[in-house]
Amino acid sequence: MTLKKRLSRLTGDEPLGEPPSSSREAAIGDLRRRIDLIMSRRPERPAGPSLVVRGEPVDLRTVVKGEERETPHGVFYLVSDALHASRSHGSRMIGEITSLDMRAASVLANSPELEDCNYSGGLFLDTETTGLAGGTGTFAFLIGVGWFEGDSFVTHQIFARDFSEERACLSFLREIAAEKEFLVTFNGKAFDVGLLTTRFIMNRLLDPLASLPHLDLIYPSRRLLGHRLENNRLVTLESEVLGIRRDGDIPGYEIPQRYFDWLRRRDGRLMEDVFEHNRLDILSMATLTVHLAELVGKIPVTEERARGDTMAAARLLFDRGDTQGACRFLEFLMECEEMPVAREAGRFLSLIHKREGRWDEAVKIWEMQVQSDFLDIFAVEELAKWCEHGVRDLERASDLVARILGNARVLPPLEREAFEYRLERLKRRLERKKRLEG
Repeated sequence: MTLKKRLSRLTGDEPLGEPPSSSREAAIGDLRRRIDLIMSRRPERPAGPSLVVRGEPVDLRTVVKGEERETPHGVFYLVSDALHASRSHGSRMIGEITSLDMRAASVLANSPELEDCNYSGGLFLDTETTGLAGGTGTFAFLIGVGWFEGDSFVTHQIFARDFSEERACLSFLREIAAEKEFLVTFNGKAFDVGLLTTRFIMNRLLDPLASLPHLDLIYPSRRLLGHRLENNRLVTLESEVLGIRRDGDIPGYEIPQRYFDWLRRRDGRLMEDVFEHNRLDILSMATLTVHLAELVGKIPVTEERARGDTMAAARLLFDRGDTQGACRFLEFLMECEEMPVAREAGRFLSLIHKREGRWDEAVKIWEMQVQSDFLDIFAVEELAKWCEHGVRDLERASDLVARILGNARVLPPLEREAFEYRLERLKRRLERKKRLEG
């Protein structure tokens, strides 16, 4: 895709037309106009400090309860918490993590290694950094991790009070990660893990994360839920899927400035919202993992689940090589009362049967769909192909195609042309057959 096309997609506008000439200057001018249009639509962000604090600085321990931890590589600040399994987070219970279907989790991650792991071996990780672009200049000043232990979900938030504490923070993270079996992040493959790998290298420490199977939730979230959500941000998934509303949450883009303000003032009030934001991200990742695993691991038994989610799950299972699982989901959808959903499921299932050589099952679906709607273009075309090439029933194949062509309203021009060509070929084959039989 060219840069111009990518910019057109970002702006959402029709193309501005070709440059007045093919000159380099004209092309550059056209791209500049597009960039200006994109930049003009960016939301305004408040300038200056993200939070105004007055009076004497407040000690961090007063507003964020934690302790100073000492390691062979120095000290850092650690905030620990534990939520009992009976506690809720949105519409989910914390304890539901204990029933996490690891086979379904392996499908989400496209990583067979996960199937042999235990839910308690999962390390949920999220970072807060000095910038959102990554690179060697970006510093992860807060590393939040969580896992299920005993009857509680434990969180540790590893905070570098200044840049000199980074090595101690990373060494503590190494100790935790060494005891875990797999990693769960949200957009971690593109950002968090790569950033931490860079920081481990810069601090001459071995990276403990690279060897862990990794479930990055942003990808299965996009595949399973993107069809009905405005975007795939974690806050959107929280509100629309998990039933979570964050009151007074700090926007992510303000967090880097909060840390810089903290370095200047050392006022704990500047960091209070950042710690809470990070903690909620970790909890949401844990409950979102359970939700997504259920989508691909269980056929719904009630009407609560969106049919589109189940269809998306069937497609994901098929793409991951679980044809049997995909077929179970599609057979379920074919029984639903929403005809568009049932029809789409039937089409998908018939193509799976066709690919696997189960022609009887495929033909049964096409016959059923034609009986339900004799102008179903997909079913008529597939059935006509079968009649022509599978059982050599040229008369019925011709009748099916002619019936579709007799209803001009249902066919777009290109499809009409293809059906007309098919009908002409069938007529020639029928005439040849009659001559041979005569």
